[in-house]
Amino acid sequence: MDKPEHHLFICGSARATGELKGVCCNKDSVALLSYTQSEIQDRMLSGVEVSMTGCLNMCNQGPVVIDYPGGHYYSKADEDLIDDILDAIEEGELCERNLIA
Repeated sequence: MDKPEHHLFICGSARATGELKGVCCNKDSVALLSYTQSEIQDRMLSGVEVSMTGCLNMCNQGPVVIDYPGGHYYSKADEDLIDDILDAIEEGELCERNLIA
């Protein structure tokens, strides 16, 4: 696998034991992972990957998405925000919506 240009990390609130527990998980971040994977495939985006993370300790802003390696953090992620992030990636731009400064 080549290094992706964008790797989206979605907080899954997983604990060290692997247990899914917490704010992001309770706000359907796991379903958001599936949605993001489907959108990447549907859009045939190359160089874009998505993964679930353990707890990112930003619960009051969750679900949180990180666009790596740019280091852009997004709060209160939902399907609409994922669409906006992927649109921006396709256009070579930065999504400004819900961007954590």
